[in-house]
Amino acid sequence: MKPPPTSPSLLPLIRFFSTAKPPKPFSNAIYAPSPEEPITQTTTQIKPTNPSLKTPSETHQNRVLMEPNKAIPVVSTFASPFDSSPSPTASIDASSSLRKPLSLWPGMYHSPVTNALWEARSSIFERLLDPAKDNAPPQIEILTKRPSQSRTSILYNFSEDYILREQYRDPWNEVRIGKLLEDLDALAGTIAVKHCSNDDHTTRPLLLVTASVDKMVLKKPLRVDTELKIAGAVTWVGRSSIEIRMEVTQSQPENSNSTDPIALTANFMFVARDSKTGKSAPVNRLSPETEQEKMLLKEGEARDRLRKKIREEKKKAFEKSGGHSLHGEVNRLKTLLAEGRVFCDMPALADRDSILIRDTHLENSLICQPQQRNLHGRIFGGFLMHRAFELAFSTAYAFVGHMPSFLEVDHVDFLRPVDVGDFLRFKSCVLYTQLEDPDQPLINIEVIAHVARPELRTSEVSNTFYFTFTVHPDALKNGLKIRNVVPATEEEARRVLERMDAENCFDV
Repeated sequence: MKPPPTSPSLLPLIRFFSTAKPPKPFSNAIYAPSPEEPITQTTTQIKPTNPSLKTPSETHQNRVLMEPNKAIPVVSTFASPFDSSPSPTASIDASSSLRKPLSLWPGMYHSPVTNALWEARSSIFERLLDPAKDNAPPQIEILTKRPSQSRTSILYNFSEDYILREQYRDPWNEVRIGKLLEDLDALAGTIAVKHCSNDDHTTRPLLLVTASVDKMVLKKPLRVDTELKIAGAVTWVGRSSIEIRMEVTQSQPENSNSTDPIALTANFMFVARDSKTGKSAPVNRLSPETEQEKMLLKEGEARDRLRKKIREEKKKAFEKSGGHSLHGEVNRLKTLLAEGRVFCDMPALADRDSILIRDTHLENSLICQPQQRNLHGRIFGGFLMHRAFELAFSTAYAFVGHMPSFLEVDHVDFLRPVDVGDFLRFKSCVLYTQLEDPDQPLINIEVIAHVARPELRTSEVSNTFYFTFTVHPDALKNGLKIRNVVPATEEEARRVLERMDAENCFDV
């Protein structure tokens, strides 16, 4: 009996399945594509010193950690569509020891830099996640380290790596700031790990978490067609806290008047915790060598004193007032609320050049997925900063009606960890505007992240983010006008005053 005739429309499918490879068996290791398969993950490529050796993950990690002044190259791991043949670095060998057990590998969401950095420090986290280390003694030996021992840099070869450039390009052909914030947080975490590590494999390592970002200032736009470098080092330490200074540099075009390569600076604050008890743990001391390092240490000490002074003043003011507003604050609140009352009570008479804070709100929600976790198993802080920035940018864009220009991350607080499976809500608004300088009006955006638990009917704040944007001068010359933003409630007015006061303190 002859088989029925095959439809011409099915012939391509039959040819496909007849030539398809059999599926790979499942295993408890992370899946790595074969060299001929396209992949969307990236890694650093570091050649072994002995040609007879493979490139084991441990050799990779040790070389990165032992060469603090050598920039970690970031390369794409899939071929450009314009290449006729794949490059030697275009794939990860399925048999490579770069494959890690799933419990040790961060989520696949992350950028080329975060993957490279986690690979560089994964040997430390292998100790951290080793069940045998649960009963190991804590890391109690306190060493004295130099800033140069933690200094680490990463190079983005945008001019030659087409795929890497596409991963970081925004619609206006500049570097996506959100992805850069993600990378800065990952690099700062690696630097903190390097400073706190004592190389004692008989103890359990410390847990290091991002506590806050005090200031991040963008001095000039970041181009996506020129090499970019991010670098950082520990500049100040307390008993259990570490401050890390980060710098982003990019060479200037020939027609530029500026010679300063620094495009962005940031201060990250990390705190150390015992990996078993969760209590604060002491960190290694810091011994600066150069005059620049000594100056940065003094600046860190001044910021620490200022933070303590502000906390003490707030505590005293609260105790003195019995939890109620002081007379001077009441007057400031009334002044701020005056225009908002007109909007609420007599909207037809309200100032058309003003808008209520609540009318600038945007919001998005998500369920935190395993692909967004870090090596601790919790949601990566850089991912939260990335999402908050994207929402803040959208809020400024919708408010202005023109593409905003990012200026600063004013402050970020990481108040509680966010876990896989959490229902996370980001809420943003234009908190206030500063219109005193007509050439550079400032738009201050607040983003608050809430972790909601519908089963328990609870919601608590996990993170607060504050960003500052402006608009291009050409838009202002064409008649663009920025509106004043006013609070309608006492709670909104308090948030405005608190943010203004915090900015004035740290600008002194």
